[in-house]
Amino acid sequence: MARQTQAKAPVEVTGAQSLVLSLEAVGVDTVFGIPGGAILPAYDPLMDSGSVRHILVRHEQGAGHAAEGYASATGKVGVCMATSGPGATNLVTPLADAYMDSVPIVAITGQVASAAIGTDAFQEADIRGISMPITKHNYLVTNAADIPRTIAEAFHIASTGRPGPVLVDIAKDALQARTTFAWPPRIDLPGYRPVTKPHQKQIREAARLIAQAERPILYVGGGVIRAQAHAELLLFAEMTGIPVVTTLMARGAFPDSHELHLGMPGMHGSVAAVTGLQRSDLLITVGARFDDRVTGHLPSFAPGAKVIHADIDPAEISKNRIADVPIVGDAKGILQDLIDAVGADLDAGRKGDYDAWRERTQGWKATFPVGYTPAADGENCSPQHVIERIGAIAGPDAIYAAGVGQHQMWAAQFVGYERPNSFLNSGGAGTMGYAVPAAMGAKVGEPDRVVWAIDGDGCFQMTNQELATCVINNIPIKVAIINNSSLGMVRQWQSLFYNERYSNTDLHTSVGNRIPDFVKLAEAYGCAGLRCERTEDVDATIQAAMEINDRPVVIDFIVERDAMVWPMVPAGLSNDLIQDARDAAPVWDREESEADEQDTDADHDGK
Repeated sequence: MARQTQAKAPVEVTGAQSLVLSLEAVGVDTVFGIPGGAILPAYDPLMDSGSVRHILVRHEQGAGHAAEGYASATGKVGVCMATSGPGATNLVTPLADAYMDSVPIVAITGQVASAAIGTDAFQEADIRGISMPITKHNYLVTNAADIPRTIAEAFHIASTGRPGPVLVDIAKDALQARTTFAWPPRIDLPGYRPVTKPHQKQIREAARLIAQAERPILYVGGGVIRAQAHAELLLFAEMTGIPVVTTLMARGAFPDSHELHLGMPGMHGSVAAVTGLQRSDLLITVGARFDDRVTGHLPSFAPGAKVIHADIDPAEISKNRIADVPIVGDAKGILQDLIDAVGADLDAGRKGDYDAWRERTQGWKATFPVGYTPAADGENCSPQHVIERIGAIAGPDAIYAAGVGQHQMWAAQFVGYERPNSFLNSGGAGTMGYAVPAAMGAKVGEPDRVVWAIDGDGCFQMTNQELATCVINNIPIKVAIINNSSLGMVRQWQSLFYNERYSNTDLHTSVGNRIPDFVKLAEAYGCAGLRCERTEDVDATIQAAMEINDRPVVIDFIVERDAMVWPMVPAGLSNDLIQDARDAAPVWDREESEADEQDTDADHDGK
């Protein structure tokens, strides 16, 4: 939850002043937004705030994604602000994005005067009704006296339990009215009591299954990062020796360099991670939701496994896969209780034997690493190589924000993540345009870290106007455009499933016809613009970007057009059908065929 200041004596103010004082009281230091008629009364006292910095973005969607990036990088609540009507509706996409990925943000919107609500007044939109399915909670405030309590509740709800977005819509006349501000207000949320402490009977039952298992695996989701439970996860995994997979939203929750880490599961996951889940006999699922991109064809997912499912949100447990042991609670507390319970079993000699299983999973990891075919010198860059070198040169202390598409998957696969909050992306909603404003928000929240936006040429053109925000506000992010002249992931699907009929995925009219010229565009915004077209120039170009810290840097990496994301499980199919190359047989068909050949050879030798 945001930091709250000490109690303040009652003082007579306007509703707008009360709003700003409330934001100061909950510890807000940054607001991303754009003024407009209905929210304008709030912008006047905001100018006088000594502790709240307002950053004027170029589009409300940018404000929402910047608030997400700030929240995801810092663990604090991100804040964005917009006016009524189209200003508020432009926040719908980031609100939906934050809701899917459990990102704690508070969106404050202006609304037409309360007497005009429902009359189709100028710039009126029922943003509360519109956003109801995509917010954790939302408010319409028509009484100035309710502003402090509403803000306090909004930040409490956004940051506790399963984090998520909360919208506060405030009528213009409430902002203009006179009221009394006092802090702290009385919060009364009788229906909101998140369960954070797990039931000990369920913990004991989980420990029993863990001791009995032969092929257990830790299936870790983004809830572990949101709960700041990475230290407990590492301790539990090392104590038990159980292999770990981290979902797209959990990258960095467990160090990539750790020998127990099998990689990312799912549609584009590593063979070791996908197969580890499929062949396991116990899934220890913490902060994950059995998303379709992980499970593939749900009935065939991990068919021989019992399930321990631990999550802060009881609605997620047994929603997609029935849990044998459901545990509701905070991931940090759950993992600590499991450490205590399993530790007691180990002390008493009740220990699972996972040595053979661990050796088997390590064999898959060694035999089927995630890789790519590098481009030769003088040719257009391999996109995987570009991203891999960015990760190697910027290092694990940097923050990486990815857009959506092929470059997102390559960023998940080829950058080594050693700490939480270092990889930001739009996982559940898959929002193109996320990377640049999210990187901007992350840099504001963590100004001493290097922040890279890894974007596609399609994604970049949706929100690149926020480069102006970055330049004017001295937010020196670095942007790598993985430029394959296409909507790359859609083109990949057209290659694989639509007979190479590339309907409306070409972003350039002809080879070499750069529309726009990203280097010139970057320079027009006041950024440093660089271009890299050859493999041998990749490192030098990245190093040049790393040395520019007085303004944003944009690099146009010209990459091979038909590079594909592998491994891959086609949507809706069983994870047993994972392929590591186009037109190749599924990995396990090949393995079983090789095993059959070895058995046949052994039979001949025996005869």
